[in-house]
Amino acid sequence: MEQEFEAILTGSDSAIEGNVRQTVQDGVGEVYKFTSVDDTLHLSVAKDGNNQWVRVAGTDPYLSGWVDELAEQIEQKNQL
Repeated sequence: MEQEFEAILTGSDSAIEGNVRQTVQDGVGEVYKFTSVDDTLHLSVAKDGNNQWVRVAGTDPYLSGWVDELAEQIEQKNQL
């Protein structure tokens, strides 16, 4: 089931608002792609073989904590 929802990541200066879209990518499985409202930040995350959230693509630079922040918001949406 594809889903799309709004998310907010903590930036170094301010919050970064954006949308998350779930897709399926060959060889990876379910991928969640965050795109900021101003289209300057892209972050794609997926679960690895150990069921841990990892960054699979996105713009640089990025804060490593964003993977955990985004994963937490994804998990919250999936529990609803």
